[in-house]
This record gives sequence, structure tokens and C-alpha cells, in this order.
Amino acid sequence: MHKLPAVKAALIRDLVRRKKTRDVERLFIVEGPKSIEELLQSHPTSFQALVMTPASLSAAEQSFVDRLKQSGCPVYVCQEQVLITLSDLTTPPGMLAVVRQPMWDQEELLRQPGLFGFYGECLQDPANVGPIIRTAVAFGLDAVWLSSDSADVFNPKVVRGTAGSLLKLPIFYISKTALFSRFRCALLTAEPPSTRSRPIQDIRTRPRRTLVAFGNEGRGLSASTLAQASIRFHIPIRRATDSLNVSAAAAIAAFVLSALKQD
Repeated sequence: MHKLPAVKAALIRDLVRRKKTRDVERLFIVEGPKSIEELLQSHPTSFQALVMTPASLSAAEQSFVDRLKQSGCPVYVCQEQVLITLSDLTTPPGMLAVVRQPMWDQEELLRQPGLFGFYGECLQDPANVGPIIRTAVAFGLDAVWLSSDSADVFNPKVVRGTAGSLLKLPIFYISKTALFSRFRCALLTAEPPSTRSRPIQDIRTRPRRTLVAFGNEGRGLSASTLAQASIRFHIPIRRATDSLNVSAAAAIAAFVLSALKQD
């Protein structure tokens, strides 16, 4: 155990608050014992450092301490008042981890004979992006793509929303959806109910290489993305309800479409 150096504390503050620092350092912050323990079990070599208060250290189970030792992750101790200055939360949970961002091969994934993934366009609310990633992991999707103007998946709010799922799924940012056409992926677009879309339950089979597209929380999908759609669908809801939250729509779509036979 080591005392937290000032230079390490300054880096953590920057990683929490600045996307540019996360991009340059290829690191992000995970807070809370549950998420940290889950990542420690599945990706122990991804940890660069762990910061704990004396109280959280004394309360840690021996199995957690043993896994820490096995991972070789440096452990730093700081007082609760210091952790408050590092954390994104008003009441920090007593520990945070500095974790390496994963690297994925996008072209190798797109060349696979079968593919089932999400595409999120201009999803700017971190509270939606995190649960969408968690849903994709839960239903066994292969990857998530986001437009370059979407929220940063390593934003602390998104990280919390993924509930420890962030390293389990390839996530890519793209500037143009033409990439999907180039690799012959069928684009299924989720839209508000209209005469141009069919109810999701009317879809009987799923193309072998499918990406399900969801649009901005307020504006929906762009006209250029809709023009590429192989299937345009909606989730039937009561007329008195304006629309579903995008993360709720993604969960329903994953549940329905993952059960379909592939054509």
C-alpha cells in the first residue's frame, strides 16, 4: 500500500473531468466496490491503479484483497476528504480505480459472417448511453457503434450506467454510416410510429448481419441514416405516450430481435 502522490491525484482529477485527458492517456475511472470487483475478476490486467480510503480498505473482504495482490495493481490510500476532491460523486463510495481503455479491431469484427449490434446516432445523454451498452452485453450483441457526436463512453456517468460491462463489449465511434453499407450490414432503424415503419413484432426474421439504429433523444435518426434502412420499425405504444426513452427502446428491440431466426 502506498500514499497517494499529488501527481497521481492530479491525473485522476483530469481523467474524471476531461475527455481530452482520457483520450490521450487511454485511461478512465471506475468508482464503487461492486463495479471494481467485477472488473477485477474479468479484466485484472486492465487496472493501472486503485485508490481506497482506510475505511474501505479495512472493510474489504479477503478474497478482494487476494485478487488485488494477484493482479499486481498498485494500491494507494488516501483520506476520505481527498477522495471527495477526486470523485465525480457528492458522496464517493470509498474506492476508485484507474483502468486502461480497451482496444478493439473494428474491421475484423465487421468481416465476421454474422453480426448483431447497435448503432447510436448523436446520443448525447450519458444516462442513456450507459444502459444501452449494458443492454447490449446482456443480450449478447457483438458490438456498439456510436456517431462521433455522441457522449463519451468513458465519461464517469456512462461508466456508472454500464454497471461494470464496459470492457465486455467492443465500442466504436464513426463519422459516417456508409461504413455499414461497405461491409454489407443491414440497418434496422427504430422510429416513432408512422405509416413508413412497421411494428417490431411484424419482423419475422433478422438479417445475418444486422445493426439496429437509434437516434438522438429529441430529434431521432437523420434522414441520411433512414435512407440506408433495410427495415424501418417502431415499438407500438399507447397514443397518449409521446415516445419511449431511447435506452428503453433499445432494451425492447434487443429482446425481440435477438429471439428471431436469421435469414
